[in-house]
Amino acid sequence: MSIDISRTERPTVLIVDDNRPLADGFARALPEQYEVLTAYTGAQAREALHEDIDVVLLDRRLPDVSGDQLLEEIRENGYDCRVAVVSANERSGDLDCDTYLTKPLAGTEVVRQTVSDLLDGNVSY
Repeated sequence: MSIDISRTERPTVLIVDDNRPLADGFARALPEQYEVLTAYTGAQAREALHEDIDVVLLDRRLPDVSGDQLLEEIRENGYDCRVAVVSANERSGDLDCDTYLTKPLAGTEVVRQTVSDLLDGNVSY
Protein backbone atom coordinates (compact mmCIF):
# COMPACT_ATOMS: atom_id res chain seq x y z
CA MET A 1 0.00 0.00 0.00
CA SER A 2 1.41 3.40 -0.94
CA ILE A 3 0.69 6.70 0.75
CA ASP A 4 0.22 9.90 -1.22
CA ILE A 5 2.61 12.19 0.66
CA SER A 6 1.44 15.28 -1.23
CA ARG A 7 -1.90 15.08 0.56
CA THR A 8 -0.28 15.16 3.98
CA GLU A 9 2.18 17.99 3.35
CA ARG A 10 1.39 21.68 3.13
CA PRO A 11 1.11 23.09 -0.40
CA THR A 12 4.14 25.16 -1.36
CA VAL A 13 3.76 28.64 -2.81
CA LEU A 14 6.66 30.50 -4.44
CA ILE A 15 6.28 34.28 -4.58
CA VAL A 16 8.55 35.98 -7.12
CA ASP A 17 8.61 39.78 -7.05
CA ASP A 18 11.47 42.29 -6.92
CA ASN A 19 9.37 44.61 -4.75
CA ARG A 20 10.39 43.14 -1.40
CA PRO A 21 7.66 44.79 0.71
CA LEU A 22 5.02 43.57 -1.75
CA ALA A 23 6.42 40.03 -1.94
CA ASP A 24 6.73 39.85 1.84
CA GLY A 25 3.18 41.20 2.19
CA PHE A 26 1.89 38.47 -0.14
CA ALA A 27 3.74 35.91 1.98
CA ARG A 28 2.24 37.26 5.22
CA ALA A 29 -1.24 37.21 3.64
CA LEU A 30 -1.13 33.45 3.19
CA PRO A 31 -2.35 31.26 6.02
CA GLU A 32 0.00 28.96 7.89
CA GLN A 33 -1.45 26.02 5.96
CA TYR A 34 1.00 26.87 3.16
CA GLU A 35 4.76 26.65 2.98
CA VAL A 36 5.77 29.99 1.46
CA LEU A 37 9.02 30.76 -0.34
CA THR A 38 9.98 34.19 -1.64
CA ALA A 39 12.38 35.18 -4.39
CA TYR A 40 13.25 38.77 -5.29
CA THR A 41 15.14 38.04 -8.52
CA GLY A 42 14.89 35.61 -11.39
CA ALA A 43 18.08 33.91 -10.22
CA GLN A 44 16.60 33.35 -6.76
CA ALA A 45 13.41 32.02 -8.34
CA ARG A 46 15.38 29.54 -10.43
CA GLU A 47 17.17 28.34 -7.30
CA ALA A 48 13.91 27.99 -5.38
CA LEU A 49 12.00 26.14 -8.10
CA HIS A 50 11.60 22.44 -7.54
CA GLU A 51 9.07 19.73 -8.32
CA ASP A 52 7.16 20.22 -5.06
CA ILE A 53 6.16 23.83 -5.82
CA ASP A 54 2.37 23.91 -6.18
CA VAL A 55 1.72 27.59 -6.98
CA VAL A 56 3.89 30.43 -8.27
CA LEU A 57 2.90 34.10 -7.99
CA LEU A 58 5.15 35.59 -10.66
CA ASP A 59 5.90 39.26 -11.35
CA ARG A 60 6.44 40.02 -15.04
CA ARG A 61 9.21 42.56 -14.48
CA LEU A 62 12.27 41.44 -12.58
CA PRO A 63 15.68 43.12 -12.57
CA ASP A 64 17.60 40.21 -14.09
CA VAL A 65 15.11 38.32 -16.27
CA SER A 66 11.55 38.82 -17.43
CA GLY A 67 8.77 36.98 -15.68
CA ASP A 68 7.65 35.85 -19.13
CA GLN A 69 11.00 34.08 -19.59
CA LEU A 70 10.71 32.43 -16.16
CA LEU A 71 7.18 31.29 -16.99
CA GLU A 72 8.47 29.76 -20.21
CA GLU A 73 11.24 27.97 -18.28
CA ILE A 74 8.73 26.66 -15.73
CA ARG A 75 6.63 25.16 -18.53
CA GLU A 76 9.59 23.86 -20.57
CA ASN A 77 11.10 22.16 -17.52
CA GLY A 78 7.84 20.38 -16.80
CA TYR A 79 7.16 21.75 -13.32
CA ASP A 80 3.66 20.68 -12.35
CA CYS A 81 2.57 23.93 -10.75
CA ARG A 82 -0.08 26.56 -11.25
CA VAL A 83 1.16 30.03 -12.15
CA ALA A 84 -0.47 33.39 -11.53
CA VAL A 85 1.29 36.20 -13.34
CA VAL A 86 1.09 39.43 -11.33
CA SER A 87 1.82 42.68 -13.13
CA ALA A 88 1.18 46.40 -13.02
CA ASN A 89 0.44 46.19 -16.76
CA GLU A 90 -2.64 44.83 -18.44
CA ARG A 91 -2.30 41.37 -19.92
CA SER A 92 -0.56 41.34 -23.27
CA GLY A 93 0.90 38.60 -25.35
CA ASP A 94 0.23 34.88 -25.23
CA LEU A 95 1.19 33.72 -21.75
CA ASP A 96 0.92 30.10 -20.63
CA CYS A 97 -0.25 31.08 -17.16
CA ASP A 98 -3.24 29.85 -15.19
CA THR A 99 -4.44 33.31 -14.22
CA TYR A 100 -3.36 36.93 -14.53
CA LEU A 101 -3.63 39.56 -11.80
CA THR A 102 -3.15 43.29 -12.29
CA LYS A 103 -1.43 45.33 -9.56
CA PRO A 104 -2.34 46.93 -7.33
CA LEU A 105 -4.34 44.06 -5.91
CA ALA A 106 -7.49 44.92 -3.99
CA GLY A 107 -6.29 43.66 -0.60
CA THR A 108 -4.62 40.55 0.71
CA GLU A 109 -7.80 38.49 0.32
CA VAL A 110 -7.13 38.47 -3.43
CA VAL A 111 -3.81 36.69 -2.81
CA ARG A 112 -5.39 34.12 -0.49
CA GLN A 113 -8.31 33.49 -2.86
CA THR A 114 -6.08 33.22 -5.92
CA VAL A 115 -3.81 30.64 -4.30
CA SER A 116 -6.82 28.68 -3.04
CA ASP A 117 -8.48 28.78 -6.47
CA LEU A 118 -5.29 27.68 -8.22
CA LEU A 119 -4.87 24.74 -5.86
CA ASP A 120 -8.52 23.76 -6.39
CA GLY A 121 -8.17 24.01 -10.17
CA ASN A 122 -10.51 27.01 -10.36
CA VAL A 123 -8.64 29.37 -12.64
CA SER A 124 -9.74 32.27 -14.78
CA TYR A 125 -8.28 34.99 -16.92
